Amino acid sequence: MSPRHFIVSLLVLATVISGVMVVYARHKHRQAYVELSRLEKQRDELNIEFSRLQLEQATWSETNRIEQIATLRLGMGYPQDVDVVVVRP
Repeated sequence: MSPRHFIVSLLVLATVISGVMVVYARHKHRQAYVELSRLEKQRDELNIEFSRLQLEQATWSETNRIEQIATLRLGMGYPQDVDVVVVRP
């Protein structure tokens, strides 16, 4: 085998290996893009859920609602004048 054939064979092999590596890199890129898209979708869903939870928390902690529950469920109310005792030192 002459040096010229050896160099040509080596260049053909390098070209084939380079082509395989390009295909592999494209495949990895596509996998990473699919994963990125999945994570972005998950992030968006979590942001929506977080917004819903914030709204729910604001609704449950409204003063009117707390007063209504305290009055109806727990029988609580404002003290009458006769129930108020002033303690002096």
